[in-house]
Amino acid sequence: MHKPHIQISDITGKAVLITGASTGIGAALARAFAEQGASIGLHYNSSVEAAETLAGEIRDAGGKVTLVRGDAALSGEMARVVEETATSFGRLDGLINNAGGMVARVPYQDMSDGHYDAVMDLNARSVLATSAAAIPHLKIRGGFIINTTSIAARNGASNGAGIYGSSKAFVANVTRGMAKEFIPFGIRVNAVAPGVIATPFHERYSTQAQLEAQLATIPQGRLGTPEDCVGPYLFLASAALSGYLIGQTLEVNGGQLMP
Repeated sequence: MHKPHIQISDITGKAVLITGASTGIGAALARAFAEQGASIGLHYNSSVEAAETLAGEIRDAGGKVTLVRGDAALSGEMARVVEETATSFGRLDGLINNAGGMVARVPYQDMSDGHYDAVMDLNARSVLATSAAAIPHLKIRGGFIINTTSIAARNGASNGAGIYGSSKAFVANVTRGMAKEFIPFGIRVNAVAPGVIATPFHERYSTQAQLEAQLATIPQGRLGTPEDCVGPYLFLASAALSGYLIGQTLEVNGGQLMP
């Protein structure tokens, strides 16, 4: 197994479910947590080949991983994903709610009930359902939940992405509420808010012109990478490093937004 640059001892041996882990930020997290010696529940849905390839890479490097497929927008499927992961490893110590997407760029004036439901089910309901299913397992030893929100939760999002941004604002507030509710059980809840990260997400939803306009607003002078996001998640997963942080959102955006 590739030795990570920094070994975080209290992540080693933990079982961690990462939703939306086949590509982008989720895939980078799966690799990084596996390198730390965690057992990975690698959740995916449509990206079958990417998920299988990534799982193979992790196993080839000596890591432990189980593939769990489910539609993040369906609560029952995500409850099953949680149970399959916990059963596979005999425990569940952490949950990273990373699954999500814009679905499509739709201006507010053109929004339908169907589009609203699709975006909110994928980005918001999924966090509630997956977390609720994980809590009985996380209560056993204490653990963590890390939600993925977005810079769009604070800046109103770009044109046509308003409902996506609002769904992520929902997640940011849910993070604060869950943090208060779950800390008596030894479960720490925090979030990471990526900025403009070069992933398949933007390949699907953003034009080159839109990305260049975003780039001009980033003081660091470049788009982010999935690997730029890894450190904050590892930090929040480690009680040794962040044991007195709950309900916080780490903004990872190259200075594009400094709240």
